[in-house]
Amino acid sequence: MRIAVFATKAYDRRFLDLANADFGHQLSWFEPRLDAVTAPQASGYDAVCVFVNDVLDAATLGTLAQGGVRVVALRCAGYNNVDLRAAEALGLRVIRVPAYSPEAVSEFTLAMLLALDRNIPRASARVRENNFALDGLIGRNLAGRTAGVVGTGRIGALVARALKLGFGCEVLAHDVVEDPALVEIGVRYVDRDTLLRQSDIVTLHCPLTPDTRHLIDAEALAAARPRVVIVNTSRGALIDTQALIDALKSRKVGGVALDVYEQEGDLFFEDLSNEIVQDDVFQRLLTFPNVLITGHQAFLTEEALTAIAVTTLSGLAEIEVGRIPANRVTSDQVRPAP
Repeated sequence: MRIAVFATKAYDRRFLDLANADFGHQLSWFEPRLDAVTAPQASGYDAVCVFVNDVLDAATLGTLAQGGVRVVALRCAGYNNVDLRAAEALGLRVIRVPAYSPEAVSEFTLAMLLALDRNIPRASARVRENNFALDGLIGRNLAGRTAGVVGTGRIGALVARALKLGFGCEVLAHDVVEDPALVEIGVRYVDRDTLLRQSDIVTLHCPLTPDTRHLIDAEALAAARPRVVIVNTSRGALIDTQALIDALKSRKVGGVALDVYEQEGDLFFEDLSNEIVQDDVFQRLLTFPNVLITGHQAFLTEEALTAIAVTTLSGLAEIEVGRIPANRVTSDQVRPAP
């Protein structure tokens, strides 16, 4: 199959090339993101392979279909950037990577929480300047605190289990489907408002849908426990960033760790160190000493990149021989909001 791979970086090429040795697809690399402007570049290809910030709206999909593309392969779990109904109307099949490495994201979530809570980035920066003073570096234990996990799919379940069994937290969870294995170890499922009122830590692990967009907004933050710590390694638009800034300014929120940001499409995955970033909201976030931000790297492990490449290319190989791959996604498969 001829595949146009968009938004590619060196690591994408490395792992896709390694995996493709077992499949024999013809891969062509395109550095720009896929959108309505760049879509004509895919003309003549059988499939496009895209990532989280590519824009697959009706206009983009229409151009792809006109150019002969018949498959959209998402090398990620989320599919909120794809107009699935438009894809179906155009006869385009969509596949994704539903579970490339839940361990990668769950481990990064805990790493961010620990780094934030124990002031590790600030401490490291001080030591590099030969400043070994401990003033201002007082942290908090995880043990004994209440952690709220929103979304207990593969990633959220691992985070909940680690917080409960590994760190000794009281863990609350919120999801439309309860995980019996979590209930068995003492995780307690509650409604969203109860979780916000009772949790010292809130970590988000749900997909972005119209129902979950701005799940954490001004109302939710007002209901939250004072000095709540919020961690988001899922999708940026789960949080209303302006409302979050207001809560940080009022000190209602005690700390924030973000690997995603709702307007990240113009920022993340690019080297902008010599540019003037025009996003004033993002720049305001960076001014808070109790905010830790990384550039959407929770997935970035060797194991995850290997799984992403293999799942993506094997799904395309299944379609090429007329089979229906297990990793297909359709408009009626959208998971209900937690």
